[in-house]
Amino acid sequence: MLSTINRALPDLSRSEKSVAEWVLAHPKEAAGATLAHIAAECGTSEPTVVRFCRHVGLSGFRELGIRLTEALSNPASFVHRDVRPDDSSSDAVLKVMDASIQSLIDMRSLLSTMPIDAAIRTMSRARQIAFAGLGASGHVARDACHKFFRLGIPCSSLNDTPMILQFAAIAEPDDVLVLLSHTGRWVEFAHAARLATTRGATVIAITNPESKLATEASLLFPCQVIEDTSVYTPMSSRLAQLALLDAIHVALALECGETAVDRLRDSKNALSTDFQSIQSAVKP
Repeated sequence: MLSTINRALPDLSRSEKSVAEWVLAHPKEAAGATLAHIAAECGTSEPTVVRFCRHVGLSGFRELGIRLTEALSNPASFVHRDVRPDDSSSDAVLKVMDASIQSLIDMRSLLSTMPIDAAIRTMSRARQIAFAGLGASGHVARDACHKFFRLGIPCSSLNDTPMILQFAAIAEPDDVLVLLSHTGRWVEFAHAARLATTRGATVIAITNPESKLATEASLLFPCQVIEDTSVYTPMSSRLAQLALLDAIHVALALECGETAVDRLRDSKNALSTDFQSIQSAVKP
């Protein structure tokens, strides 16, 4: 419920937004409060509170208390709170940790709606896989490339717009382009997805399901982590992306069977102390 309210914030009127912000800041109080009490605390009218409830998908005010009680009774529920300038160091650390934990819980709750099997089948047959992202998502793309290539599938990471667009423009039907974007707002990403799919490639998007990029992707992994990125670089969304790609990597290794196991073992052994000693001994 709290995540739903957070997501609805940009679409609320000013008076409804004041109700939403108060509920997010005082969820326990709101769960047991009367309609008149919330209206008074927010400096607005009772009909405005009811309109807010309906705009976040509730049948009415009574359901708000029920849904908040359910959310707060869940031991795995963490109230997202932005770090503020007047927070102590310990409070700031706690808030970041809580937000990170919540991002993984939210991601897990969406797994049943994600096209995991289709993505694994496509990746296992791919000629090559390109992971693309900018900024913090670019670091995730590089991490994924570092992991996936050891399965024996040619991989690359694309970390600037020209590279992403050029790859999409020459993609082949057996290629897979994985686009990573927390917001999905980069118009170039949606353009790249369109270019690649036109050429028959598979585009996997890990992004905001309400973005233009999401509509252009062949396979969508919805990732709508709530965090304020106007000051701090994305943190919670990056962790969610990393965890999802780690899980896909393991599932892909299982799909590829013994061949993948052998390649993972060989790539690890290549870095062993014994191997490096042999390598040093044969150097002229």
